Amino acid sequence: MSDSSDALEPARGSSGFARRRLLLGAIAAPAAVAVPSLLPGSVAGRSTAHAAPVMPADPAAFDPDSPRFAIAVMPDTQYLFDEDRSDPAPVAETFRYLGEQRGLANVAFMTHLGDVTEHGTADEIELAGETFAALDGVVPYSVLGGNHDVSSDDQRGDTPYLQTFGPQRFSGSETFGGASPDGYNSYHIFRAAGRDWLVLAIDWRISDGGLAWAQGVLDEHSKLPAILTTHDLAFAGDDGQAALSSHGRRLWDRLIRSNDQIFMALGGHYWPPGRTVLTNDAGNDVHVHITNYQDRYYGGAGMIRLYQFDLVRNTIDVETFAPWFLTREADERPLLGAEVIELTDDVDRFSLALDTEQRFAGFAPVKLPPQRPPRRVTRPDTVAYWRFDAAGLGRAPRDGAPVADGLVARDLTRNGNDLVVRRLHSSGDDVLTHSSEHHRNAPAHASLRFDGGKNPDRGAVLEAVADAPVNSEKFLDGYTIEVFLKLPEPFVGDHAWMGVLSWQGRAGDAGKTAGYSQDESVCSLNLSGERFLQFVLYPHVQNASPTSWSHALPTGRWFHVAVVNDGERGVVWVEGSPIARNPAQPAHGIATLGKPFTIGATGSDDGSGQRFGQGFYGWIGDVRISDAALDPSEFLTAH
Repeated sequence: MSDSSDALEPARGSSGFARRRLLLGAIAAPAAVAVPSLLPGSVAGRSTAHAAPVMPADPAAFDPDSPRFAIAVMPDTQYLFDEDRSDPAPVAETFRYLGEQRGLANVAFMTHLGDVTEHGTADEIELAGETFAALDGVVPYSVLGGNHDVSSDDQRGDTPYLQTFGPQRFSGSETFGGASPDGYNSYHIFRAAGRDWLVLAIDWRISDGGLAWAQGVLDEHSKLPAILTTHDLAFAGDDGQAALSSHGRRLWDRLIRSNDQIFMALGGHYWPPGRTVLTNDAGNDVHVHITNYQDRYYGGAGMIRLYQFDLVRNTIDVETFAPWFLTREADERPLLGAEVIELTDDVDRFSLALDTEQRFAGFAPVKLPPQRPPRRVTRPDTVAYWRFDAAGLGRAPRDGAPVADGLVARDLTRNGNDLVVRRLHSSGDDVLTHSSEHHRNAPAHASLRFDGGKNPDRGAVLEAVADAPVNSEKFLDGYTIEVFLKLPEPFVGDHAWMGVLSWQGRAGDAGKTAGYSQDESVCSLNLSGERFLQFVLYPHVQNASPTSWSHALPTGRWFHVAVVNDGERGVVWVEGSPIARNPAQPAHGIATLGKPFTIGATGSDDGSGQRFGQGFYGWIGDVRISDAALDPSEFLTAH
């Protein structure tokens, strides 16, 4: 927290103004002396304040390749390092907790936002340095100077802060990348989720030379996503809506907005906490957050904010809590400790959307896996394999061009299971077009865009030729059916019960009397009105209709779907994950009747012949059928 007039950024009428004024007029303090503990668990005096490094049970447990990791953020701790009023126990407990959680929560890094101490005296800084030693060699971290640690800008020269938290402290850290010539600005590179991430730790008043240094770091590491940390960045009112301070505006104009790789900027200094989203020069979001709890009980009690990155869900989950209270039994906590054990309002507990592939595309575009030729994905157990690029269609498709009726999609196993395009219900050219869209792990970088629908029925199908072996194959020893598909975003219209693929032929004609209707196809993969996948099977052996149901498929995203039957029962997999509702009843083979295997619709037959209603709505990529139960490591998505 600042004691200069520059700290009073909020309007004088704001509710946060009066509380911040309480810190004005801070005076230089005498050297700290030992003090007794104020609460159970506190450290009684300087001689016991140095927390010994706490090693997790397995220091190597941190997984740099896991798509889930955490960054811990600690703001202003100045009231815990304040002359003879110092009590580093809350901070020491937080560091012990982070060491313990290094592997359990996959904590990649910890960053302090400045105002480590109240007056920046040699004694206060020394005590803080001893406390921070608990992290050395356990959890990588960065520290930056706040206005209570140092004064003026980063050209101030030598200080107790620089002697303790300067570059020499981090020289042995695996993440330390370097510091500005003055030593007050630094950067770290840590590895998480299989990539490197950059943290800039910027002095509370960076000079023009410091800004030039920071730009040089970004230029040198131009492909790394970056988090900028500093002390004075933004302020907020009680509504939690943040706005840049004058120093924050300078950082925005001179550094942040023009460097697309900075996707997040974190500051302390002011309270209450708040957040906002700004748009940089590349048109992308930059998340700006204020984190400061020094006004809370026990000076914030060493509270941390944990940013939990989940790159499977493309989400950052944020929570704020005080390990010093969290790790105690309830009867050992002071009553006021319950107020800060965990903060759950909208500025302290929230989630952020972060699609790294999309957000980082401007400076670190994802290199997609290369196309794989058909010979790489056809196996001895492959019955049929179709794809919709030049290899599968015999000529290079043009993105967006209509797919002509009569076009042949060749079976690339050469087993004779070629497919022929046919439009339904006199549908127009636009119901089936070529597309360059594809699943990132699909062998072919092409697909077909279907625009089927109802009222009136429209669509297109690809049907196996009359003598195709796949039309009659019974698959008694098991099978795997794989397809890549994507649903449009927005998902417009009613497409309930549209078919993805099917074997034509009436279930009743196969002697099946169980199931929903004897008129439905002997085997089909469909989508319900709630976008649940439905795999309906009439087995060759059993008089039954075991049916699998998935969860609702999100729109605007590619999925690999696999139906795997081991000769006994079937399991549907989506993106390499088994769905929940797979039937336990036996299912031996498929009751095929020699009717065409079909992509793009599911029909029915009331005894007067096969009829189709609506066609599929979305994209379909590579399709492969095997006469064996494949392991997920053998799916088309595997490289």
